[in-house]
Formats: sequence, C-alpha cells, structure tokens
Amino acid sequence: MKTVIEEIVLVVFAVAVDVVLPAAIIAGWIRWVRSRAPETPFSLLSLLAFGLATGSGLLALISLIYAHAIGGFPYYDPRLLRFYRWGGILSDVGLVLGIIGCWRRNPLRWYAPLCALGMSVFWVAAAMGE
Repeated sequence: MKTVIEEIVLVVFAVAVDVVLPAAIIAGWIRWVRSRAPETPFSLLSLLAFGLATGSGLLALISLIYAHAIGGFPYYDPRLLRFYRWGGILSDVGLVLGIIGCWRRNPLRWYAPLCALGMSVFWVAAAMGE
C-alpha cells in the first residue's frame, strides 16, 4: 500500500514531466527567438544544449507514439532500450553543455541545463520502470 508521501511525489513528478517540462521547452524556444542578444560561444553552447534537450523530448514523444502504433513494447525490447539509451545520451550531453553555457548571461542560460536535467531524470525514471 502506498503512503500519502509516495502518492504526492508521484503526482508532482507526473505534473513536472507532463506539464512543466514541455512548457519550459516551448518557453525557452520563444525566449530564444525573441532575444536580440549577440551570439557568443557560451550562448551557442546553451543553444546546442537546449536543442539536445528538445531532441530528447521529441524522442520521448516519438517513442510514445511508436509504442501505441505497435501495441506496446515487450519486456526488455531492444528497440525500447535503444530509445532509453539515445534519450539519455542526448539529455546528458545537453546537461553538460548547458552547465558550461550558463557561465555567461544569455537567453537560454538556465533553460538549457534545467530542461536537459529534466529530460535526464525522465529517461532514468522510464528505464527504472521497465
């Protein structure tokens, strides 16, 4: 039987992954498009990191659509494990680049590492649920 605290943590995680993370990714792209800041090496690293976090999120969406199309993945399906691996790689590389990119002020200074961290946590949780 689950305790109340476990249920609260599960609800907070679900809201963070299903609502907050996609909203932050969309807000980050809007912020980048509207910014008039000069491009520096650090801002380009943040942009690359944010792009990798976005790619990781799109991979999660594609894997969900693909799973519904084929009727679900069998237990420890190699295709599903490849989704986990590539999603984790994209988000982890994005996290490292995002941390480097946040040393100087730029439009994606905090969006890039936080969205990449959120996607990394998502992939770890998805793999643990396998």
